[in-house]
Amino acid sequence: MSVPSFAPLGAISSRRLAVLAVVVAGFAASLLAVAASPALADGPGSGTPWAVSVGDSYISGEAGRWAGNTNGSSSNTDALGSTAYYDNAGHTAEEIERCHRSSAAEVHIGGGVNSKNFACSGATTSTSTGTYFKPGLDFYSSGSNQGQALMLQNWASTHNVKMINLSIGGNNFNFASVVQSCVVDFLTSPSWWKDYCNDDSSVTANFTAGNITTQTNAIKNAILNINTAMSNAGYSSSQFTIVVQDYESPLPTSSGMRYSESGYTRQNTGGCGFWNNDLNWANNTALPIINNAVHNAATATGLSNVKFLELQGAFNGRRLCENTVGLLEEEGLATWQSAGAVDNSEWIEQIRTVSTVFGPYFVQESLHPNYWGELALRNCIRQAYNSGTPRGGTCTRSANGLNGNGEPNMGLS
Repeated sequence: MSVPSFAPLGAISSRRLAVLAVVVAGFAASLLAVAASPALADGPGSGTPWAVSVGDSYISGEAGRWAGNTNGSSSNTDALGSTAYYDNAGHTAEEIERCHRSSAAEVHIGGGVNSKNFACSGATTSTSTGTYFKPGLDFYSSGSNQGQALMLQNWASTHNVKMINLSIGGNNFNFASVVQSCVVDFLTSPSWWKDYCNDDSSVTANFTAGNITTQTNAIKNAILNINTAMSNAGYSSSQFTIVVQDYESPLPTSSGMRYSESGYTRQNTGGCGFWNNDLNWANNTALPIINNAVHNAATATGLSNVKFLELQGAFNGRRLCENTVGLLEEEGLATWQSAGAVDNSEWIEQIRTVSTVFGPYFVQESLHPNYWGELALRNCIRQAYNSGTPRGGTCTRSANGLNGNGEPNMGLS
């Protein structure tokens, strides 16, 4: 084997040395550039996958502090403690006061999928300002306050968002004020002369044909805003999926109630002050109208990357005041951690009134999925994520007990 010969350094001309120096310098700069920047930056279609939630209280985590209900010590159902809604970076406060984004919120599916919760209790399709800022599913921007679509747009540009869970519309139909009317009518009228909320003008105005059309269009445009936010962040429609969910029934019909219609036990003990007639109307008329509006809005977007998650019957058998479950003390349970608590407790938080609420409870937690309910929905959301190829379906209870993640067993079909 011959050994190649090299000219002595002194024999190389100064011109050749100059050229060689430029080449070496350029090569070194290229190496430094490669080392300084990541091979694949987080953003549209690349990096660790994220699931994000947008919308209202039924997805933000409202009431997630409480596991079941009791009229005894609040500590017996306090699953998350006083920091339950602290969602800032240091978990020392809320990013937006009273959005109540609990750590039990359904979007936190884990399993290698990061999560971000932009939803806010009290949100409608459009941003509102007042005593508390309520970001809607829009591009509102004023100082540090932003709408949820704008929040998502900014976030998604540097994070690989694969699935967006969306719940919106209930507050467009004035859910809270309808519940308040029903409870007030129950408490202020006797059983021999019942005053029903379902014929109150303030309630029926929400369910006219004209308002249903108006709110359906508002929900449709909110979903389109979320799609636009993702497009503005650099995503193609094939890189993300919007999973739109409707609302679960929080109360049974009259035949499933465990407290008599007579007297005030339903509210004083159970926290479910509705007349039978109003319970049936809520389940058979009001809720289907709202859920149909959400479903029709999702369909009307015409977006190929929108899936629908049906939740209306998800909590059947575990609803507030249902005769298949009870308060801790009614079921002989010491605390929410007692054996069998998940199967014998309610998954919906009691209705509390302004005149009777006391710390550490909030009125706004009333009639929302509690800790058990939110973990049940999380189970379904994880199945909907479907290993990065999100799908829709109908979420229902599948068996008693808890899965390996400490969540109620649920099925998605």
